[in-house]
Amino acid sequence: MTGLPPDHFLSLVRPDIFIGPPPGAPDTTTLAAHDFDVDNRTGFMPPQQPLHRLPLEWNIWETALGDAVEKKLQLGDKPGISVTEARTSEDWRNAVRALPILSTTGLRVSEVILRRAHHVLAWIMHFYIHSLPPHEPVSIPPPVTIPLLQVSAQLQLPPVITYSDDVLYNWEPRAPSAADGPEMNNLRCQTLFTGTTDEEEFYLASARIELRGVEVLELMRATMDEAFVGDEIAIRRITGFMVQMAAVIRELRAMLLAVRDGCDPEVFYRDIRPWFRGADSDPLKRKWVFEGLDQDPDLKEPTELSVFAFRFGHWVLVISNEIGILEPPDQKLQAAYNDAILALKEFRDTHMIIVTLYIVGPARRLAAATTKVGSEQGKIGVKPSELQDPAPLKGTGGTELIKFLKEVRARTLKAILPTR
Repeated sequence: MTGLPPDHFLSLVRPDIFIGPPPGAPDTTTLAAHDFDVDNRTGFMPPQQPLHRLPLEWNIWETALGDAVEKKLQLGDKPGISVTEARTSEDWRNAVRALPILSTTGLRVSEVILRRAHHVLAWIMHFYIHSLPPHEPVSIPPPVTIPLLQVSAQLQLPPVITYSDDVLYNWEPRAPSAADGPEMNNLRCQTLFTGTTDEEEFYLASARIELRGVEVLELMRATMDEAFVGDEIAIRRITGFMVQMAAVIRELRAMLLAVRDGCDPEVFYRDIRPWFRGADSDPLKRKWVFEGLDQDPDLKEPTELSVFAFRFGHWVLVISNEIGILEPPDQKLQAAYNDAILALKEFRDTHMIIVTLYIVGPARRLAAATTKVGSEQGKIGVKPSELQDPAPLKGTGGTELIKFLKEVRARTLKAILPTR
């Protein structure tokens, strides 16, 4: 892949978030700054392959993450976990606790390097927390706490695995390519908890939807440009854009359903989802303690420790916020506009179907089978009831998913205009 041009925002020197850019320089401290958050070729996906490794100064973090993956660490609350598996995880956590605390100052010059640092540190933290035995308190050691909170503050991200870490900045070409940017059918993940194709497909389904959704963003942008003109030619063009938009959204709906082809719902719920649980989804409601906060007076106890598992397409949020402000002046445009809204509603319906398949259904089946697996769970010293989600119909981020999605769908439907 070719490098980014020197005037691309990801190539610019990144100012410290707490100091700001020098006079006359654009603010590149966040991907949401000005118009820098959307690339016209890749949307919210980075236009260039994310870093595969940090510079040598921070190599010990890469080594720690690589060891966790290579050793195939197991969930601490895995039923029937073997003594060897538990000892392997404990040895790895001991090694993490013994790491030196590295400075993050040198990371701050580059958005790309900061993104890789957040990716590596967040994955290390989740491996650390979720490989713990279920009754052991959650205390994140200073070698992880301090740099992760510092990097998170610079990026204005929570100190947990985010959509940026497991989808947007977690890809590389599956086969060598001369393409300048991600190719929808030539992607693989850089990092996985389980090493399974199910986990990889779950992340890549979102990545493909992001890439295909670029056309929706472009159509929306063109629509807003024409809306400022508002003459008859503009109205005809907007009508065509709405027709195209509806077709693409329905294609995206089919892509969302296709996640079932590569990711088994039971495997996802049992083996994958627990790895990126946030603090609010801990089955035993253990508090996450970040050690070492006293070593940096600028650090504060994190308050946002939720992780959201089902996030399919940033473009959905953009179009939901903007398409509803249009006021079609004629019947052809109104019909095309309403069809685009209907397509978006159908996408929301499909999102609910996927959540039901991957979270609601398995949660109910697991609750029903608790008594059957109680003896296995008892071997690791935990009552069967303690290993159930605090509320089976809640998602990884603690959100009441179905209720939330129904509310979002209802708001979408309100944008449909009555027939004249």
